[in-house]
Amino acid sequence: MPVLSENGQQVWHRRTTKQSLVHWIGWLIGLAVFVFCWQRISEATTWFFVWDAPRIAGDIWDRATPPRWEYIAQLGRPIWDTLNIATLGTLIALVLAIPVAFLAARNTTPSRLAARPLALLVIVSTRSINSLIWALLLIAIIGPGVFAGVVAIAIRSVGFCAKLIYEAIEEIDHSQVEAITATGASRWQVMVYGIVPQILPALAGVAVFRWDINIRESTVLGLVGAGGIGLQLQSSLNVLAWPQVSLILLVILAAVVISEWVSAKVRGAII
Repeated sequence: MPVLSENGQQVWHRRTTKQSLVHWIGWLIGLAVFVFCWQRISEATTWFFVWDAPRIAGDIWDRATPPRWEYIAQLGRPIWDTLNIATLGTLIALVLAIPVAFLAARNTTPSRLAARPLALLVIVSTRSINSLIWALLLIAIIGPGVFAGVVAIAIRSVGFCAKLIYEAIEEIDHSQVEAITATGASRWQVMVYGIVPQILPALAGVAVFRWDINIRESTVLGLVGAGGIGLQLQSSLNVLAWPQVSLILLVILAAVVISEWVSAKVRGAII
């Protein structure tokens, strides 16, 4: 069993009988849990469909190729809606996440007993629910369409952005804050001139990174009626128009690749 010495080198020691017994008991418990879980999964699985999956996949591939290239003229508006959902959702999320992050950060929160727990609750609650579930809830409240998708993406992104931003706030150089405070600056002036300039690179990086993620998430929101290219995908799947499905998947792949390239370039310029 390797153990790190004081100088950082690994030193091997023989396990005692008790340590070996605990080690093997842990492995046996893990194996038992795996066997139990596999048994439950097997009972709930129709294995005939699993063994027949290669044939079904081959049949769908034959039906989906070649893609129906002339259908691409009808995908311009849906992919534009998808980009708008991701972009507007990200912008709204950033506007909401910045004040939440300042309330959650230990060095900027006005109250560690009231404001900070409330801000952390907002961060956890918005991050714990998937955007598809938010979209389903919002469609029931405000109806289907692009607006429901924008709000779903925004709510889902608030917690993600706020968490990374408040961590950046807590890691700032406090000497700059102390220097500005010593000049008699107010609390707001300290934030504007001492904290915000230090977190701007992190804020820009978070914005681009989250926008890249939201491009991926917004492509499937249409499956539940929240607009975008996912709506075209759902319509094509409903009528088993496999050539259209393959074309839509190619367009989604192209959009994701382009967004990844753009976000990588922007992050590289920021860093």
